[in-house]
Amino acid sequence: MTYWDERFREGDYPQDPDPSPVLRRYVDSLPEGRAFDLATGTGRNAVFLAEAGYEVDAMDQSREGLEIARANARDRGVADRINWIEGSVETYPFPESAYDVVTVSYFRAIDWFTDIKGMLAADGVLFVEHHLRSVEPNEVGPSNDRYRFAANELLHACLDLTVLYFDVIAEEMPDGRNTTVTRILARKSSGAAQQYPRVPSPAAE
Repeated sequence: MTYWDERFREGDYPQDPDPSPVLRRYVDSLPEGRAFDLATGTGRNAVFLAEAGYEVDAMDQSREGLEIARANARDRGVADRINWIEGSVETYPFPESAYDVVTVSYFRAIDWFTDIKGMLAADGVLFVEHHLRSVEPNEVGPSNDRYRFAANELLHACLDLTVLYFDVIAEEMPDGRNTTVTRILARKSSGAAQQYPRVPSPAAE
């Protein structure tokens, strides 16, 4: 059993967490079609995208996590819209130009960004969120900074796309622990003049 299998089985990781607030805010402006959720965990973003009408391929290396994700999809009535893939980025044959939306949450996939971005169809959108290194203590997420993004690393990795949203937030969790998170939403398009989505402000949600 892997480390993540143990965490999911023992309940150390939320079993049915909410989708990313940024993804939820922007979903109505995203291109319709197919989505790929990498490191899906218990399926929070995959299930949300399926509820929004996407046909979703969702991959994780943890069998335990995928079992929980399948149960969540069944409970939400979207089991038939999600293809669960047990696999690793190290061996996965990333299909070229296959998806309109690609999401990666809390997995430092920077070494595979060329392949991940290559999965985007024209005008497809990539969403990534992950823990960030900071001077202040991070009490949530990887214990080793090697597995966190360095300052501006995520932004620089997406500058060949059109950046629609980027942030860095120091967050206090409900249990009082602290972490720093960075998020980006970027479109596979080019040109000096771009169209940008109108989305609700966080205060309006």
